[in-house]
Amino acid sequence: MIDRTLFNTDHEAFRDSFRRFVEKEITPLHDSWEDQGYVDREVWRAAGANGFLCMTMPEEYGGAGADRLYSVAQMEEIARAGVSGIGFGLHSEIVAPYVLHYGTEAQKKHYLPLLATGEMVGAIAMSEPAAGSDLQGVKTTAIKSADGSHYLLNGSKTFITNGWHADLVIVVAKTDPAAGAKGTSLFLVERGMEGFSKGKRLKKLGMKAQDTSELFFDNVKVPAQNLLGGAAFEGRGFICLMEQLPWERLQIAIGAVASAQAAIDWTVEYVKDRKVFGQAVASYQNTRYTLAELQTEVQVARVFVDKCCELVCEDKLDTATASMAKYWCSDLQCKVMDECLQLHGGYGYMWEYPITRAYADARVQRIYGGTNEIMKEVISRSMGLGGR
Repeated sequence: MIDRTLFNTDHEAFRDSFRRFVEKEITPLHDSWEDQGYVDREVWRAAGANGFLCMTMPEEYGGAGADRLYSVAQMEEIARAGVSGIGFGLHSEIVAPYVLHYGTEAQKKHYLPLLATGEMVGAIAMSEPAAGSDLQGVKTTAIKSADGSHYLLNGSKTFITNGWHADLVIVVAKTDPAAGAKGTSLFLVERGMEGFSKGKRLKKLGMKAQDTSELFFDNVKVPAQNLLGGAAFEGRGFICLMEQLPWERLQIAIGAVASAQAAIDWTVEYVKDRKVFGQAVASYQNTRYTLAELQTEVQVARVFVDKCCELVCEDKLDTATASMAKYWCSDLQCKVMDECLQLHGGYGYMWEYPITRAYADARVQRIYGGTNEIMKEVISRSMGLGGR
């Protein structure tokens, strides 16, 4: 196998520390969290106390000022362990960066330290019942009051990761519905604001411990100072969303590759022990060749994703390349899960086996973050092949 050169000794020491945290604080409880449909709030506080949240935020805002490779290592360990209920990545590497990159100084000083300790859990509300990958189709509105002191927020969101636990939600809304994408703004909405309510926790095919929820906004009076970035960013929300998408989509690819490798590792151990007709399943050519093919494809994907990680650390990752990583790796993840489950035979259909849960968890990777069909549209347009 090709040695990885992405991480240094400090990154690997952090990986070992976080792996121990997962083994002690998460893995023993994850089955019960799947049954209840959400992780216990205590794990957020424990992660914050150990410095495992918002690590890449500057120290002045409660973070560690670490580079993104620490977060990559964390994402890989969560995927490797199959603990899909943990929403740390979205909290630390999607929500917090929006506040850091676009927030006013007052917003950064107020929210980032609370996110870093786990006192606040963050979510971002983009998808709506009639608007998923097409963010320009958002119907939620935020209309400014006559005196400019607040906005009235109305609409609903769905499929919101961390939505049920969320104390802070970045809400995508139209401040000028007639202006299309140019009328989109982002708002910092807090738990407890009058008119902001949470619907049921959604029951899903996989990721059963992830608290995915519906959110509702009924004349929520959002103070003007809660417009992300302040008045200068009114109508600039769509631009902000587009700027952050490459890193968000790469995160999906990172998890996909790590999860696929974990599935191969579980399956290699299983087929060595499992016997059919008096022989280990691993002794059959079909088994060996299938795993050899899968390992080759995952190795290829890992090299590509590692290169993308280098690019993102240099702020050079473009949207088309990130879309390639997201679509290719999530497709591969689903292929690996299917083949590895098949090699487990009937046991691969039993929920107690990690391959079964990983199979169910993997399917959404091709949908969220923009469907893989949308990824191909983005890639083709970068090639000069415009659609209608």
